[in-house]
Order: sequence, then structure tokens, then C-alpha cells
Amino acid sequence: MTPTIILASASTIRRNLLESAGLQPVVEAARIDEAAIKAALLAENANPHDIADALAEMKALRVSARHPGAIVIGADQVLDLGGTMLDKPRDMAEARAQLLAMRGRSHRLISAAVIVRGGVAIWRHAGIVRLTMREFSEDYLDSYLARGGEDLLHSVGAYKLEAEGVRLFASIEGDYFTVLGLPLLEVLTHLTETRVLPT
Repeated sequence: MTPTIILASASTIRRNLLESAGLQPVVEAARIDEAAIKAALLAENANPHDIADALAEMKALRVSARHPGAIVIGADQVLDLGGTMLDKPRDMAEARAQLLAMRGRSHRLISAAVIVRGGVAIWRHAGIVRLTMREFSEDYLDSYLARGGEDLLHSVGAYKLEAEGVRLFASIEGDYFTVLGLPLLEVLTHLTETRVLPT
């Protein structure tokens, strides 16, 4: 019998990516204190890769504890701007400040996924994408923020690459799915190789 696949994330984009690939995941967001965990890891000088991986694992473990027979996918994304981690902006003023800080510079997005079954992490992967923003004008930035509105506050870095946010960029090096928050190809390959999905 095929095990239940649970996505331990409230992200609509991650759910849509899995559903578009033919999966029917159950969505059960993990309730963890991301800010406290991230602060503790930063205090220990953890790097962005390890922070994304740890958060993804903690989400999956939390949900797996309630569903030990299920395949649980935890995911998290971290934005690294020259050694500074940016979180989802709290308000539109912070969104504007983040985008100005990234203007004309390169940053990295690290999207980690961890698969847990029976309370044990059985697979993990972190995809890394390098993105370079163009030198956009402040007039364009203000109009972009006005059109995007508070929906932009749900995205780390305050841009949505799958929408108008793509116009903020000069170049992108890496996997598109990783930018959206899930290293989808690697997740699907693992699920196929382990025969959770048909070969």
C-alpha cells in the first residue's frame, strides 16, 4: 500500500508544485517557533545551509510524530545576502528596505527539504540558487510594491519570481523550483527511487 505523503508546510506554492507533479499530499503545517530556532542556530554560528536544513527537519519531525507511518516532507528557505539572512518582511516598509538592500547585488536562496518517516530523517537535500537583482529605479520599486501589496510579505525577500518579481532580476543561476521554495526534482527522484511513486 502506498504510504500517505504529508507536506509539513503551509506554503501554497509548495503544495501546488507537488500537486502539479501528480502527487496528492496532505497538508499539515508544523507548529514550530521558527524565529527562536533560527536565533539559537545563529548564536551557534550556524551557516544559512544548516539553518534551512534544521528548520526543514524540525517541521517534518513535528508532523511525523503524529503520523508515524506517513512520508513527511519538511521544507524551509533561507535568503543569504552577503552573510546577512533576510526573513519575510514584517511590513511594506521592511519589504522596500530589503529590496533596496538587494538592488544591484547578488544573493543566494537555499531551499532545503527533509523527508522523515517514523520519526527518523531518511533523506535530505538543499538546493542553492544565485540571483542578481538589476539596478531598478525607486519609482519602479514603489509601483511594484503598490501592485504587489501585502501579498509580497509572504515571500522571503519580498519578491515573487513566479509573478512580476521576475522583472527585478538581471540573472538567475540555478533551479527554478528551488527559487519557489522546494527542490522538486530531487524530492521526486527520491520518492521514485524508493518506490513511493511509480517507476
